[in-house]
Amino acid sequence: MSRYVVRICLSLIVFVFQVGISSAQKNWKELITVEDLYQAHPETVQGLFAHLDLELSGLANVKQASERGNWVVAAEELLEYYQSTDQAESFRKPVPMITEKTIAEADTILKNVFTIQNVKGEVPILPDGHRDWYYKGPNNDREWAWLSNRHSQLMVVMNAYFETGNPKYAEYLDLFLRDFILKSMPYPAEKGSESIWRGLEVAARAKVWTRVFYGMLQNEYLSPATRLLMLSSLPDHAHYSRNFHGGNNWLTMEISALATIAAYFPEFRESDAWLDYAIAAMTESMRDQVYPDGVQTELASHYHNVSLHNFELFQTICEEADRTLPSFFTQTIESMYGYIARAVRPDGHRILNNDGDRGSDRSLILEGAEKFNKPEWAFIASNGREGSRPSDGPSYFFPWAGQLISRSGFDSLDHWSFFDMGPWGSGHQHNDKLHLSVAAFGKDFLVDAGRFAYTGAVAEKFRPYARSSRGHNVLLIDGKSQSSGPTHATEALGEKFVTITDAYDFASQSFDRFDDLEGEARHIRSLLYVRGRFWIVADRVLTDRRREIQALWHWHPDVKASVNEQQVIGMLPEGALSLSLVSPAVFDVSVIQGQEAPEIQGWYSPEYNLYEANAATLFEGSLDHNQTLVWLLVPGESDLVGEHQVKVLSENDQQIELEVQLEEEIWHLVIPFLDSSHVKLTKIK
Repeated sequence: MSRYVVRICLSLIVFVFQVGISSAQKNWKELITVEDLYQAHPETVQGLFAHLDLELSGLANVKQASERGNWVVAAEELLEYYQSTDQAESFRKPVPMITEKTIAEADTILKNVFTIQNVKGEVPILPDGHRDWYYKGPNNDREWAWLSNRHSQLMVVMNAYFETGNPKYAEYLDLFLRDFILKSMPYPAEKGSESIWRGLEVAARAKVWTRVFYGMLQNEYLSPATRLLMLSSLPDHAHYSRNFHGGNNWLTMEISALATIAAYFPEFRESDAWLDYAIAAMTESMRDQVYPDGVQTELASHYHNVSLHNFELFQTICEEADRTLPSFFTQTIESMYGYIARAVRPDGHRILNNDGDRGSDRSLILEGAEKFNKPEWAFIASNGREGSRPSDGPSYFFPWAGQLISRSGFDSLDHWSFFDMGPWGSGHQHNDKLHLSVAAFGKDFLVDAGRFAYTGAVAEKFRPYARSSRGHNVLLIDGKSQSSGPTHATEALGEKFVTITDAYDFASQSFDRFDDLEGEARHIRSLLYVRGRFWIVADRVLTDRRREIQALWHWHPDVKASVNEQQVIGMLPEGALSLSLVSPAVFDVSVIQGQEAPEIQGWYSPEYNLYEANAATLFEGSLDHNQTLVWLLVPGESDLVGEHQVKVLSENDQQIELEVQLEEEIWHLVIPFLDSSHVKLTKIK
């Protein structure tokens, strides 16, 4: 070899070495091309090809380049392959015309200000230029950090880009993803609980990234380096969801994410196996976590909808992947829609129970009504403006969930109540058995306290209250809250416990688990709703000794509660609800609102991290022996609602007999304890 050739070779070596140093020293923000990424992170680029099935016909050029060890060319060929495929057509979007239009919500995100569960916080920038992906928000809340790592904010920004065509939104997507993926490396390949590698965050990101990857596929603003980083990280997301997923609603979210990656990225070597596993796991989980009456076993309205959404998503994924699910899968989804349709409040909002939120289900129910051709669901959700009147109802009982929904009708101003007489629940539980919520005139009167928050400052203050009996409309015995009960129902509640007729609804159930209670005590609550007129609640306390009783009734924050001896009247401009204690025992009555000491009482949370003071009426007294407290709840016009009389005619261990007079009407009632066959309702006048 001549000196000239040697000199040229040495010069080339020096040049390549210098280029390598230059590329390696590039700031992560400057990693734009495939070459840039390979020089800075060769192991990441090479590692991607170990996950690919290079025998696929469309990947022939990728295979040839990788066999030659030309990883840059192989990566470029892989990106070109995705440009030419027709998969994930539903996610692909045309490149919009460039404009300078803006959207305020997206502009806020561009400042790294994220709104997570109603709390706004600005994510700090670390010395290396990366965002602090472990930042817990202004309330030092782990939930804030977790949810910010689900990347739902990317969908807001991407939608803003396609709506406006403003490049700044697309450029933010590119930098955001490159920032996160590089900072998240290396994948730990173990179950975690921190902000980045936790199951729900992994699952949510996989779904968002899939939409971003294909949505931006024809768009030059998402750089080759970022696309490769997404492809290199998705197998890690799949591995996590496959090997470390949880149960209940967690499983539905995590397994639907596994299916998302498997179906929309069939180039991965394990995609078929992932999808096989996902189908087996999801179908088995559906059988385990949805009762025959269509209610998800956590018995929390919010998480029922989470599971429903992910079951539907999974079904769509399988259809696009040409995979067949068993027939019961669709039938279960239909029954889950049927539950929320029949349980919805007259104003379109869902039940607020356990760790639920009082969000609106109206649009969701209308979608389900169209999907399953159920005009009766549309009628309920729209207060009769759409669909056709149901042949059943207006009240419904869900015998496995143990939930009674009572109504006077389907109009927007009709009565509605929710009586909880089921199991504790398989997750997100509150100690609230026998709780009663009541609405009328399109407004809530008696309410559940809500969930407040799971972690952080709000949770430290309010979470024990939210989960305890003190935040619900139940009895405390000797100041003791309820203990946890059975998580699942082993059989449906039969006619002994519930009867629904044209004239009334009746339900009865008992509870006997109280924290650290001395001796034995049992609370039986019987509910009688006389359709269109009033509710009677009979609280039978069975005890082996003298007991101090606290009866709690929590009012919506908009309600002004006033006390007149043994009666409380909750007032709203639309109407009022009178709540009267009918009992030989005389109880002290007080109103507690926004109390923080000596204990939390009188607070309400309709959504996560949102809360305000509300009135809690506390009835306190003692019982020396087995005795029944009777409550009369009457909705009506504000100036007439308190005008009624109730007489206790007789009482024994099986039932209580009453006479109720409202204005000119008189009813004779027999209310049994735990046996609905003995209910008697006679309108005398």
